[in-house]
Amino acid sequence: MTRIIKFLKSWAGTVLIVATLYFTGLLSSISFLAQSAVLKTGLMNASAEMVEEDINFNYDFQIKDLNGNRLDFAQFKNKVVFLNLWATWCGPCRAEMPTIQKLYEKMEDDPNVVFVMLSIDKDKDLPKVIKYLKDKDYTFNGYMPSGYLTEQLNVRSIPTTFVISKEGKIITKEVGTTNFNTNRFYQFLKEESEK
Repeated sequence: MTRIIKFLKSWAGTVLIVATLYFTGLLSSISFLAQSAVLKTGLMNASAEMVEEDINFNYDFQIKDLNGNRLDFAQFKNKVVFLNLWATWCGPCRAEMPTIQKLYEKMEDDPNVVFVMLSIDKDKDLPKVIKYLKDKDYTFNGYMPSGYLTEQLNVRSIPTTFVISKEGKIITKEVGTTNFNTNRFYQFLKEESEK
């Protein structure tokens, strides 16, 4: 019985610590710091490997820019789309964003490549999304869903990033914190843009 009580006390302490970190918002900060450190090792570099399946991307949904303007996602057809699903409360998402910003800066003059940073924060958190992107000096375009997303975008975890070819095929998908600022991934996007 004593062993059971000790076991429950140790778990209660752990649950209390995690709950405190969660409710104070520090859990995502700790996650951010841990993910940022691992990114620097190169272990989480984007693979730039083509998906094995031939999957058509479903463009049949709307998004809105950070000014509230609704856009049909289909407007990005015939372009290479770097589509990242993220949220302000997601530490791993925030950890990879500097690498996306650097990749964006290398690609921003390419008219054949579009970056869509799709925040899945709640609509009421739009000011928080705007403030976060502004405070970090991110220059890529931020968006939020306008209504429902397609089944393909109902992912189990974020961050999740899709690269969609000009032909409308999902050519790569990265789940989890990823370093996109590599020469290999840049060349991958550049080659897709030139096809």
